[in-house]
Parts: sequence; C-alpha cells; structure tokens
Amino acid sequence: MDFYFGLAQTVGIHTLLGLSAYIVLLTGQVSLAQAAFFAIGAYAAGMLTVLAGWHVVPALGAGSLLGAVTACAVGFPALRVKGLMLVVATLAFGEGVRLFFFNFDYQVAKGGIRVGPLGGEGFRQIRFFPEHGWTTAEVMLFIWVFVIGVMALLWWLDRSRYGAVLRSVGEDEVAAQSVGINLTAVKVSAMTVGGAIAGVGGGLYAHYTTHIEHANFNVLLATFAIAYPIVGGLRTVFGTLAAVIFVQAFLVEGLRFLGDWRNLLFGALIILAMNLRPHGLFGRHGA
Repeated sequence: MDFYFGLAQTVGIHTLLGLSAYIVLLTGQVSLAQAAFFAIGAYAAGMLTVLAGWHVVPALGAGSLLGAVTACAVGFPALRVKGLMLVVATLAFGEGVRLFFFNFDYQVAKGGIRVGPLGGEGFRQIRFFPEHGWTTAEVMLFIWVFVIGVMALLWWLDRSRYGAVLRSVGEDEVAAQSVGINLTAVKVSAMTVGGAIAGVGGGLYAHYTTHIEHANFNVLLATFAIAYPIVGGLRTVFGTLAAVIFVQAFLVEGLRFLGDWRNLLFGALIILAMNLRPHGLFGRHGA
C-alpha cells in the first residue's frame, strides 16, 4: 500500500503545482515562474523546520507567504509584457532562482553534524515527518488536506465576482478595461495567489522527499505546471486534477514498464488528448 500512498502524495503535490498556474492562466497569461515559487517555498519551509525547529504547519505558511510576496514583486514588471515576452521573462526569472539555489550555501552545526542547503549538493536532512513518526498514509492525508483546501478555495473564487473578473480579462482585455477593470491589479493578484499555492506545494514537496536540490526546479517542472491546467481545461479546477492523474499516475507510473519508450509516448499521448479535446479534458466541446 505504501506505493499507492506515495503515488497519491506525488499526485497531490503536482496538483498544487498545476493549480498555482491555473489561476494565472485564467487571466490569459502564460507564466513559467511557478517552478521558482515552488522552489522558494521548498527551501524556506525546509530551512524553518530543520534550522529553526519550527513545526511543519507554520513553516508551510511562511513558505507560502514568501512565494506570494515574490510572485507579487515579480508580477508588476513581468506583466507589463505579453505573449512570448512574458514567457521569456518568467523563464529567465525561474532559471535565475534555480541558479541562486545552486550557489546557496547556508549550513549550521546541529546534533554533531552540519545541516542546511549546500549549493549544488542540495538540501538534505529535511526529516520532520520521519522524526515525528508520521506514516506514509498520514503524510498523504496531510498533503491532501491542503490540496482539497486549495481546490475548494479556487472553486469558490471561480464562482465569485473575482473569478468573473479573471475570466473577463483572459477573454478580452480591451473589453475588461473599458468597463473599469484594472488589468495590472487583476493580473498581479492572480500571480500572487498562484505564488502562494506554489509556495505551500514546494514546502510539502521538500518534506515528503526529505532532500531537494536546484535540479528539481528546472524548466521541465515549470512546463508541467502550465501543462496540467491546459490539458485538463480551464473550465473547472477538477480538470487540473484529472490531468495530473492522467500524466503522473497513467503516463509516468502506469507505463513505467516501457522504460525509455515512455518518452516517445508521452508527447504523442498529450498531442492525441489535445486533438480529441482541444479545450482540455474538462473543457467545452468543439474547436
């Protein structure tokens, strides 16, 4: 059963990653910075539990807050550009954060050993769950409390006036601006919420893997972040969850017996899914 609990943990973490991009995509913006916010939350939460001795819950809150603040700060200059320029700008920021953690060295002596981030060797000893006797099932449930909470929040926001504003900006910026909507405020707020979600997801990721390094937060992870809501469809948050299950449970784990052939099938199945459902698995019908 531990295998299935572990798979559920992975699905939960990637669902949070996808949801962090979902709210940004509602505004019509494509950001590749989600992996950076994910990394910031991972390192921040890990350092607070390992170096400062915090409980995991406030550490996750701090990681989420730091992710939100960073996303807000990045949002103002980045969202001045659109389309491919925004993709390039956020990609550059994400790579900058990854390289920062590649060179980040902050270790302290604790229990006779030195613990903390060690540049390219990564950040080990994130042992909160094992040290407190948490089982794989308990960790899985803990992760899914956050997943369900975030999905419920986004589901509610999507049906509120705020959600209508997000979608109106995504569908027609000129029309939205003509009725008095502040485009910058809406886009930055969506980026900030997405950063907060990515931050808490990164903190959970750091604690369930117990070891993180800069290579975990590369452009592939950023691509996954935007692929999940696109494949699942932007009509509902449940589309992102369905896409994560499709990719992580079926393509990555279900086809593991195919070895390297999965790399060929991965792109082909995604293309097939997008051709059959051009608006996503949970999107509207039609081209």
